[in-house]
Amino acid sequence: MLILLYFVLVGFGWMNIYAASSTDTSQEIFDMSTKYGKQLLWISLSIPLIIFILFFNSKFYERFASLLYLISITSLIGLFLFGKNINGATSWYNFGGIGIQPSEFAKAFTALAVAKLMSDRQYNLKLMKNQIKAFIIIFTPAFFITLQPDPGSALIYLSFFFVLNREGLTLSYIILGFLAILLFLLTLFFGSKIILLVSFGLITIFILYGIYKNKQFLRFNGLRFLFIYGAVGLFILGVGFAYNNIFEQRHRDRFDVLLGRKVDTKNIGYNSYQSELTISSGGFLGKGYLQGDRTQGDFVPEQHTDYIFSTVGEEWGFLGSSVVIILFIFLLYRIIYLAEKHTNKFGRIYGYGIASILFFHVIVNIGMVIGLLPTVGIPLPFFSYGGSGLWGFTLLLFIFIRLDAHKKYDW
Repeated sequence: MLILLYFVLVGFGWMNIYAASSTDTSQEIFDMSTKYGKQLLWISLSIPLIIFILFFNSKFYERFASLLYLISITSLIGLFLFGKNINGATSWYNFGGIGIQPSEFAKAFTALAVAKLMSDRQYNLKLMKNQIKAFIIIFTPAFFITLQPDPGSALIYLSFFFVLNREGLTLSYIILGFLAILLFLLTLFFGSKIILLVSFGLITIFILYGIYKNKQFLRFNGLRFLFIYGAVGLFILGVGFAYNNIFEQRHRDRFDVLLGRKVDTKNIGYNSYQSELTISSGGFLGKGYLQGDRTQGDFVPEQHTDYIFSTVGEEWGFLGSSVVIILFIFLLYRIIYLAEKHTNKFGRIYGYGIASILFFHVIVNIGMVIGLLPTVGIPLPFFSYGGSGLWGFTLLLFIFIRLDAHKKYDW
């Protein structure tokens, strides 16, 4: 089922890349001078990659998880010496005109390393020292990817918190993260002074309610709430400082457009605006394959990459877009279902790792394309143009398929 879903998504993704990059339907599909021709080559080369992945015994991935992780970290560091700068980011190695982006492969190897660490019988995630070990493994590649700079790809590593939560990490980390994001956005929208007063007011009301219910409440929690006052205050003031002094103007513009503080349909908000128009123009059933006038007219820049879902929306409509989302949901459900059946803890943790990565990619990419999230440059798995991205997601999925085959047949 996973293999079938993989080829359905990759095949439908290629059809939309063809639609987004072809202006003449009489062109050869194997034309290597076109985006769709190159993508078809990468898809073809995925077959030997899949065979190569499945060739190794599943124990290979568990035994050499740490080594593969170190190789991926080395490849990220090597970019600063041998990498090629494209669009302001040093994220690529260039081999005879072919670009390879190591951050796409680092996700799979990080998932393997996290699974290796946490599958140890002596590993208890409730201990702070073990949490720190997991955080170091997760955020080391994210740190080097941020320095490229490619903050969009680095954000993906936050998805590993879902894995940690499944394995025993308290939910408070995820709740704290969502609250921090909410506080960040509210501070940008209303200003630091207003949010500071409101936050302190809410904390004070909570303390007074606690004292009302229990006279000893403040006695046992006083220092804790002093810390909360200080942490919240520093965070809010830090947001204001970072926004005005650290963020570049393009970053400020993106947040202003997202929060509705600025309407920009010609510069920083052009892509998102055109993407929304393109999707909405498709209606319920769409205009038909290769019949999207906005797609054929190249209204959305780089539509074959991060904005490929807008092609789906225009040519296949709400119905086709829903089918794509349902396929991704079924893919995620199938991975989690098989992961839960694993008697081997390593396989289960890795399964949750790839499910979390794919979930984060799908949510952020589609949210970005329909204007709910800022543009951060995260591709749609199996759909967006790019050989490194396709191979990276193929590696992620088929390592899990190999682990699952071991569970079923190698006993």
